Amino acid sequence: MTERALPYRPHNHDACVSHALADAREICRQHNARLTPIRERVLEFIWQSHKPLGAYDILAMLGAEGHNAAPPTVYRALDFLLQYGLVHRIASLNAFIGCAHAGEHHRGAFLICRQCGTVLELATPAVSKAVEDAAAAEAFLPEEVTLEVAGVCPRCLGDNSNA
Repeated sequence: MTERALPYRPHNHDACVSHALADAREICRQHNARLTPIRERVLEFIWQSHKPLGAYDILAMLGAEGHNAAPPTVYRALDFLLQYGLVHRIASLNAFIGCAHAGEHHRGAFLICRQCGTVLELATPAVSKAVEDAAAAEAFLPEEVTLEVAGVCPRCLGDNSNA
């Protein structure tokens, strides 16, 4: 699917969101899955920021737009988006981030900035293979692998150096 810019580097964020929505529509079309208006809006909210959003954040945003959504509506939308690989769940934050590699089979690896909250999804085939090889050596079959690395992004490091 579409390659995206790094969240903490200057980029056309509107194009970033548009590409994510176009990818989602295509993936859903390929799988004959229904991207309802609520599911699409939830995905759009998630992509409007490179910071993970919790279900109740999304519920509040829908409410601010006049949607009379209940928590199960948001959770069902998030489950759908997870099922089709359009978002990832960041377990340590109990929140969701748009998948930068939608439509590709991959293991999630994320850099999470502790200062600004920005999350960057990495493409890490070598790390994924190392985890799978280590698991195989133990006769273990991994079903889900998500690597979360907390630290400080380049933008925040730059801000700290000016302090």
